Amino acid sequence: MRTSDLKKYCEKALQGGATHAKVIHPNTVVTAPWVRFKCMFGCPYKHRYSCPPHTPTPEETRANLDSYERAILFHAEAPAVKGRSKSMMDYLDNLVELEGELFKDGYYKAFVMLAGPCVLCKECGIVTGVPCRFPGKTRPAMEACGIDVFQTARNNDFFITALKEKSETQNLYCLMLVD
Repeated sequence: MRTSDLKKYCEKALQGGATHAKVIHPNTVVTAPWVRFKCMFGCPYKHRYSCPPHTPTPEETRANLDSYERAILFHAEAPAVKGRSKSMMDYLDNLVELEGELFKDGYYKAFVMLAGPCVLCKECGIVTGVPCRFPGKTRPAMEACGIDVFQTARNNDFFITALKEKSETQNLYCLMLVD
């Protein structure tokens, strides 16, 4: 798998807040129905346009992943410090901008899937029936599309564990589909 042409994008992600960035093959990304099920019924943020049932099913996600040869898996450590939310929002914004840069550089299939629910608006327009205010910036979470982030991270030699306390460092993963 060719990776040298994607190194500069990995470096930009590191400069923009990622702890690690690794070019991976999309077949190492694991999808499963239980992930979306948990997202639909176990998550308090489910009333968002970027959450189920408004996201692709695991089967649709798998078909989409299978149409790519390469992806970049981003890992960001988010220590429990004041301002964590703001720095993570900036990091996610940087990844959406990086997607646009990849597109302009000829990777026309570039698409990023983020970590966690969209938090661009204090209250998502879905609650009041208003269309998404930021359709150019909103991206679904990997989990919302049925991606088993834990197994995907482990398949690619990254560390991840469930948090026991909110005061622990979060390990966030995002996935850029490239070509």
